[in-house]
Amino acid sequence: MPLSANSAPLNEPELRAWLGEKAAELGFDALRITDTDLGPASERLRKWLAEGRHGQMEYMQRHADLRSDPQLLVPGTVRVICVAMNYLPEELNFDAEWKRLEDPSQAVVSMYARGRDYHKVLRNRLQDFAKAIEEKIGAFGYRLFTDSAPLMEVELARKAGLGWRGKHTLLLNRESGSTFFLGEILVDVPLPVDEPQEEHCGTCTSCIDVCPTHAITAPYQLDARRCISYLTIENPAAIPLEFRRAMGNRVYGCDDCQLICPWNKFAKRSQLPDFAQRHGLGQASLLHLWSWTEAEFEQRHEGSAIRRIGYNRWRRNLAVAMGNALASPSVPLTTKQDIRKALTEGLVSADSLVAEHIQWALDTSD
Repeated sequence: MPLSANSAPLNEPELRAWLGEKAAELGFDALRITDTDLGPASERLRKWLAEGRHGQMEYMQRHADLRSDPQLLVPGTVRVICVAMNYLPEELNFDAEWKRLEDPSQAVVSMYARGRDYHKVLRNRLQDFAKAIEEKIGAFGYRLFTDSAPLMEVELARKAGLGWRGKHTLLLNRESGSTFFLGEILVDVPLPVDEPQEEHCGTCTSCIDVCPTHAITAPYQLDARRCISYLTIENPAAIPLEFRRAMGNRVYGCDDCQLICPWNKFAKRSQLPDFAQRHGLGQASLLHLWSWTEAEFEQRHEGSAIRRIGYNRWRRNLAVAMGNALASPSVPLTTKQDIRKALTEGLVSADSLVAEHIQWALDTSD
């Protein structure tokens, strides 16, 4: 629905200060504003798509034009209000995360996905924010987004000054690293815009060097087809054989490039209970998660981003990790026997996708 023009006079400095205060009141940790001109980022997107680096994320190709121009996505848009919300729960510790990655019998779920679905948390608060703005300035045209439509939100956030693009392509901020979610409100109000931040990665290549599958092919260049986050979440098919060993015990997403980044020593903790770890996802073993029935998967991941991959992809990912545990000399023999027994029993009722990964896990560990 097109945005309507707003001709009400605004006290810009006062309104800008109020926006920042209101955003903080609603639980957002930063707010910046930018216009809709994405400049050379649009051409870089087209080149990335033409090279097929988006893998099977066909929606990115279908909506490339809309993604390149917020004014096409929502006619009438002149500004984008960009917000950030920290997601690390108090109990999470980076050193402990590295130790879990080194224990093949443990299941590692990406840090952002252990609590409530961020789409819902941010969207509800963005809606409250938009209503508050309307009460402040009168009726205006707007539309809310949080990783929910063809919008180059990281580039918009970079342009607005919420951070700079790291060499892993994630947004980095000097005060909070990269462990935050982004949300946007596209508006038809000509608010004053903020300036971008300077880049501060320097000569560091830690994120490139640590990537298990070499998905960061060059500074600021990501091949999604190689990325464990893509492989375990967006990819609907079999995990390519060449990446299965490199997946290790990562069963949903991957945080290695964030864990290694020096700027994440400044990562802020979230004060929202929504992002607290649920159902032991920060401590669970592979065998524990494999024991969940489909009904338990659905119930325990209710309100979680994980639920959308479905039970079969969840089991596919676990089967690969369990195969890697079977192949590891550091896993005790008794644990391996339990894993092998669980996989063998699971094979009986598995669909073709999961069965292929179970069989791989059993065969390649012999």
